[in-house]
Amino acid sequence: MSKKPGRRYHDISRYYPALPAAALVIIFLFGPIIWSLYSSLTNSSTLGAATEHSQFTGLSNYVTLFKDPTFPKSVILTIVFIVASAIVGQNVLGMVIALLSRHARATISKAVGLMVLLAWVIPDVVGCYCAYAFFAQGGTLSIVGKSMGLDLSGTLYLHPMTAIIIANIWRGTAFSMLMYEAALNDVSPEIVEAAHIDGAGALTTFFRVKLPLIKQSVLTNLMLTTLQTLSVFTLILVMTGGGPGTNSTTLPVFAYQQAFKFSKLGYGTAISVMLILIGSAFSLIYMRLLKGKAE
Repeated sequence: MSKKPGRRYHDISRYYPALPAAALVIIFLFGPIIWSLYSSLTNSSTLGAATEHSQFTGLSNYVTLFKDPTFPKSVILTIVFIVASAIVGQNVLGMVIALLSRHARATISKAVGLMVLLAWVIPDVVGCYCAYAFFAQGGTLSIVGKSMGLDLSGTLYLHPMTAIIIANIWRGTAFSMLMYEAALNDVSPEIVEAAHIDGAGALTTFFRVKLPLIKQSVLTNLMLTTLQTLSVFTLILVMTGGGPGTNSTTLPVFAYQQAFKFSKLGYGTAISVMLILIGSAFSLIYMRLLKGKAE
């Protein structure tokens, strides 16, 4: 039995409201991705004849990339940066602050929340320069260390990734704090009270009661902070410029240097494609975990 034309039109019309959003996604998301994939297969440059007339070179950029000793180092630094500053730093500290603010006095809770939020709401460049001024030679850390008899003036040069990780935790913890505060507010007080009546302590209540109830929020926040940290560029450029040498050259900085500092636009785009693949891998892992928890 064939469907009536009117019924079929009605079924298709349900998708009409989504067409503007779909068009925007295609234009501003898939469009640049497709262009990047093509550009990574050319010798496109910002200097010379290749500026106007680039040539298709196939996988030569990727062959060169996998032979470049800086590439595996950049991948490792990027993963360390994500794990230390996003997955562990921002999420753990955000959860701790969210838990403490629920049990602290209102004035203390508001003061701590305001200080954490200030690091998040100030303009990106301003926050980056504040972090640089803190870790730079003669900066706040050096002055405080000197007053305690410690020489911390070379922290930004000797331990660049440590300084960047701490700065990124400072900049991004507020988002995790807000996410976890909202999630914890949705936990029923009756369930928590029942756990206390059964003799569960604070840690047991958190790990056995609260955490399982907010796992969806935790995984969502992990995904968002991971992808946000993967694209961090301004902070590293302002604080270290990827140096000294390549000791803080993550993939976004590596791509920028090759594309605009050394004018190898096609090669830099190939690095960006690898960055997209890494981000997609993290997203698939989190989406799989989210789907598993939902089921």
